Amino acid sequence: QAQNKCKVLVPELDSIYIGKCKKGLANGKGEAFGIDSYKGKFSAGLPHGRGVYTWANGDQYDGQWKEGKRSGEGTLSLKIADGDSIVDGLWKDNKYMGHKPVAPRVIQKTSIERYSFRKQDGTKNRVLIDFLQNGARNTGIFNLIMSSSKGVETTLGYSIGYEFIEFPVTIRVNYETLNKFKAEKYQAIFEFEITEPGDWVVEIHN
Repeated sequence: QAQNKCKVLVPELDSIYIGKCKKGLANGKGEAFGIDSYKGKFSAGLPHGRGVYTWANGDQYDGQWKEGKRSGEGTLSLKIADGDSIVDGLWKDNKYMGHKPVAPRVIQKTSIERYSFRKQDGTKNRVLIDFLQNGARNTGIFNLIMSSSKGVETTLGYSIGYEFIEFPVTIRVNYETLNKFKAEKYQAIFEFEITEPGDWVVEIHN
């Protein structure tokens, strides 16, 4: 039911409110109507969490909100003369920050216990690979064959990889390694794609 005593602190929405209330303010799931309309989560009278805001001219934002502002992942659809214009990505304080980064993708994984991708704060376009086993550097690597779609081979300490990369890049690692008990060898393959430019470290655990 509409709650006249439950206030929405956005003037363009503060005519009718239907939903949950706390201390006289819209809080939780609800719908608000005024010049514009909003359906989604509220906190302390403001859009907060996931919600859809529709302006009087038909423009619409579907995504995350924080304290009444577009913040997080969301899609803004703008009504223009010859159709819709879509702006999709990340937002902060109502400002568009750019597209959501594409996470690294594993193409093939054979005899790999686990792996991780970490983007460092460096300025280089580089991918370094660390081989680990039992929480330490894996010293039992044999017949290592590496290939990359872009870049130049490089080493840094015990890490090996490629630098001067133009992303996206696909890297394939093929090698033999001893098992954890150092009793026998087995073949391991790890192939992956990284789309977002940056200085990356990839850890491969056997």
